[in-house]
Amino acid sequence: MVAVLVLVSVTLITFDERSGTNHLTSGLKSVAHDVFSPLIAGVNDILRPIGDFFAGSVHYGALQAENQRLQATIGSLELQLRETQGLAKQERELRALDHLAFLPDAKTVTAQMINFNLSGFDADITISKGRGDGVTVGEPVVGAGGLVGRVIEASHSTAQVQLLTDSGSSVGVAFGPSNQIYAQVFGQGAGSPLSVEYIPAQTPLHKGEKMYTNGLQGGAFPAGIPVGVIHSFRSTVGTASMVVTMTPLADLSQLAFVDVVQSEPPL
Repeated sequence: MVAVLVLVSVTLITFDERSGTNHLTSGLKSVAHDVFSPLIAGVNDILRPIGDFFAGSVHYGALQAENQRLQATIGSLELQLRETQGLAKQERELRALDHLAFLPDAKTVTAQMINFNLSGFDADITISKGRGDGVTVGEPVVGAGGLVGRVIEASHSTAQVQLLTDSGSSVGVAFGPSNQIYAQVFGQGAGSPLSVEYIPAQTPLHKGEKMYTNGLQGGAFPAGIPVGVIHSFRSTVGTASMVVTMTPLADLSQLAFVDVVQSEPPL
């Protein structure tokens, strides 16, 4: 079709140049315009998207590069936001550790969490302070919310802390009116609720009730440290004790800083 249009156009031009401008050629031009204008418009409609496609192809690489640059910028801003939020959270934790209502007079060493060690039923963390900072084995470790665990190993500059959720962890607790009801809390592995045992059947309980370290003589923890809140409880027919689970008050999955409660001042 395009070839036919070109041929007709060339023929008219040639004829016009040889014979000069007259009514015949003017008529032929008019007829040709009326006949072929719609055809030319149709051809243009077909060819225009093709031209646009090639023009778009030329710019596609630039647009793709710009999109990648923008995505990289967004990713960088999101990372900065997370870092800023993380720093703000750490600052809040440090301020909270400076004003622990449940240990107002205790001597403490503030340490940063540097490693999580979670494996099966084991749950412990490594902190950035050790014997050189006065940290000794057996000392309680607390977070802003309450009890975290206790020190089980200490080197000169670091220490390992057994978390409440570790299967080897055991804490004596008290609750109820004037904290006169005693029980024992056991860890069941990272991510699992704590098990509260030795609560007599029919003991009045409510979900969300807090339990605290009981500080009994010979206990590993001083009295009054918040341990957790009751998550569930039920009595079983024919048994003397209730089945009770507890959620730790300290957020053990989001620890950044902790306080080691010193049993004696460092030398």
